[in-house]
Amino acid sequence: MNTRELLKSLSSSTGVSGYEYIYSSLIKKAFEQYCDFVNQDSMGNVIGVIRSKKDNPYKVMLAAHMDEIGLMVKEIDEKGFIRFTNIGGVDHRILLGQEVMVHGKESIYGVIGAKPPHLQAPEDTDKAVKMEDMAIDAGFSAEKVKEIINIGDIITFHSMPLELMNSYLCGKSLDDRAGIIVLIECLKELQTMKTDVEVYAVATVQEEVGTRGAVVSSYHINPDIGIAVDVCHGETPDASKDETFSTGKGPVITIGANIHPKLSKRLTDIAKEYNISYQIDVEPGNTGTDAWAIQVTRSGIPTLLLSFPLRYMHTTVETINFNDIVNTGKLLAFFIRKLEGELEELLCY
Repeated sequence: MNTRELLKSLSSSTGVSGYEYIYSSLIKKAFEQYCDFVNQDSMGNVIGVIRSKKDNPYKVMLAAHMDEIGLMVKEIDEKGFIRFTNIGGVDHRILLGQEVMVHGKESIYGVIGAKPPHLQAPEDTDKAVKMEDMAIDAGFSAEKVKEIINIGDIITFHSMPLELMNSYLCGKSLDDRAGIIVLIECLKELQTMKTDVEVYAVATVQEEVGTRGAVVSSYHINPDIGIAVDVCHGETPDASKDETFSTGKGPVITIGANIHPKLSKRLTDIAKEYNISYQIDVEPGNTGTDAWAIQVTRSGIPTLLLSFPLRYMHTTVETINFNDIVNTGKLLAFFIRKLEGELEELLCY
């Protein structure tokens, strides 16, 4: 399976925060093609390692999160309608009319219904419906629903990946399963390169609810450099140009307090050397990504954040340009290749 098809498979898989184990075998299998060793820690992070032949080699950790936002069953009423709450940053404005899968003893289809405009009071027509006022209709009686579904069962959006024109792909949970593909593209490139650093590719869990997987995996690995790979906001007609980046124009290199300045400078130099188009993101504080968790692990880890633009974040139609994924993976690999013998100088202030 090529990486484009693998991304489609990952996108359509179920794995909300805390339940990533449902599909983690797909990632383990993909990592095994390019890594010397793959394991899964007690929290669920999938870790692939490319070993070094050197004694006490430098260690580089790459992290992209494998969880997705979703919903959880909160109540089943007397008519069989399913009330729910959110897992992660779900925008309640996109929920009405969505098709979902409720994962109980078996997975069942449902829809989040909406009151027709004909039945709405005039003062309500321009108001967003609150999540607590919504319900899922699975078409079953209350008795049947309760046979299959329990309070606390997870709910995912039923949205299949869609190929658009000019290398664009859309679907759910491309934040950050497209980042997993970046790691795989990097690992694939490293197969053709010689490097003496040890590489840890980590598909982290529970990023959407607090970067928890990155906390424990970076503490365990204790890398010399940590590199988080995540999405940033792609340009759209309704979004500020100051906060978005152009899809199809290459990876986005972050600079700011969360980022080691010499490493970000080296990353831009490598991009120029290999003629990889790149963009710059200025983040003065917490980036809100795995990079923040990695940087403050143990006594501090020199950290980078490498992103790629994604449109319509935290919706069921997240959209990326696949060329950005490939080029981000290549930039990572070239950066790692050039590290040998230079880390001590790079990491000092």
